[in-house]
Amino acid sequence: MPSKREEALKSMLEQDPSNSFARYGLAMEYVNSTQLEAAMTEFTALLAHTPDYVAGYFHGGQTLEKLGRKPEARELYERGLTACERVGDGHSASEIRAALDML
Repeated sequence: MPSKREEALKSMLEQDPSNSFARYGLAMEYVNSTQLEAAMTEFTALLAHTPDYVAGYFHGGQTLEKLGRKPEARELYERGLTACERVGDGHSASEIRAALDML
């Protein structure tokens, strides 16, 4: 059964499908409720629309790892490093590098 937060995020996305904050929030709700495929659908949509949303690369990569899809996780992390460089986010880049090192 969907949580109230999940329902609220879905409602926000119905009103504005380009709402990156709501898309990321919904993806994380799915991760937290172990709906990992649904989470990846949302991370994919988020990054297609907002390629500089660097947190999506890190958490999307972690989700792919949980799904046992390590080659895809590596590719997503690498794309995330490029996005971090583009936006100048050194902190997120270090988190993504650490995740890559652990693969």
